[in-house]
Amino acid sequence: MLVAVVGGKLQGIEAAYLAHKAGWGVKVIDKDSGVPASGLGDLFFQLDVTAEQALTPVLNDVDLVIPALEDDEALRCLDRWTRTRNIPFAFDSAAYSISSSKLASEQIFSRLDVVTPRSWPGCRFPVVAKPSDGSGSDGVQIFDRPDSVKRHLDGSTRDWIIQEFIDGPSYSLEIIGKPGNYIPVQVTDLGMDSQYDCKRVIAPTDLSDHLILDFETLAISLAEALELKGLMDVEVILHDNRLRVLEIDARLPSQTPTAVYWSTGQNLVQMLGQIFLSIPKTGEGNRQPPRGVVYEHIHVTPCLLEVVGEHIMSNSGALHVCQDFFGADEAITNYAPGREEWVATLIISGKDRKNAWAKRDQVIKEIQKKYHLKRYTDSSPEPIQSKP
Repeated sequence: MLVAVVGGKLQGIEAAYLAHKAGWGVKVIDKDSGVPASGLGDLFFQLDVTAEQALTPVLNDVDLVIPALEDDEALRCLDRWTRTRNIPFAFDSAAYSISSSKLASEQIFSRLDVVTPRSWPGCRFPVVAKPSDGSGSDGVQIFDRPDSVKRHLDGSTRDWIIQEFIDGPSYSLEIIGKPGNYIPVQVTDLGMDSQYDCKRVIAPTDLSDHLILDFETLAISLAEALELKGLMDVEVILHDNRLRVLEIDARLPSQTPTAVYWSTGQNLVQMLGQIFLSIPKTGEGNRQPPRGVVYEHIHVTPCLLEVVGEHIMSNSGALHVCQDFFGADEAITNYAPGREEWVATLIISGKDRKNAWAKRDQVIKEIQKKYHLKRYTDSSPEPIQSKP
């Protein structure tokens, strides 16, 4: 089977990597050259997909188109082109239009009585301001005074969601399927760097069984409310022993699907293809018990090894997959022998979380030893005190 992954950045890395794990041929398409996923496909095409007349010679022979971008015009063009050619397009435009707007998502949360951080001005400071049309940590800012919030809103033309800033560990869950038949896959634990960018995913989760069940039930109710066809990611924070929803995204996320694959054997890109191609499920995956996995991003320079958020992978040129990378099972990296500065996403597995983490520590030591790196950093967000 041959698939097209449209979008060569972070989502494109995920889609191309897992499509290859499914045994599929992969074409990667992006309007820019040298994007990270350009090195992960069998073929790369530099192409602006909004120029629809140029799509036919590139996409006419594919069995499935997987969008890995969040450009509304590009998504509309792909949707229109695939419909006219009767080529499956792994995308739910209706669900995406809601999840890509935090204001629209908030309306769904309110209707379902979903617990979220309290909204400003009915909450204490500090508060976190998120652009309604943003994704992940994009554009997120923290304010500790009302006048700072007012100045920010007065100087912006975007719509904003402003909520109480709350501390706690973050978790993610992918849910996939069609109305009446949804599968919550695996809860993963998210680690953030000092800029609240996700630097690490760990599986399986450390959440209690009853909180996992609560999370799965919540994800199913949200999927049903959206009448989702395809895949959705739900991110929550645990605060006062209660899960509070931060955001939903009805599209292929980055990072967590690969961690899920290595832990459970379940390939979300393959499962997505089965839905849109109406292929019977093969029964593969869902390994029990799940393996422990540490998935994290590192940046190496002549004097430093630092663990950083996934943004570091966005502008590092074409990436490739290396096996047995300093002891890691695999790495997605721009590393080359003799290169002094490089980045890598380390994928490390073990029989359980403890074993995987011990193996991860050894990988870090091996890299430090090889490059004589005495400095090592692994930043986290600074604690923020609430104000009455």
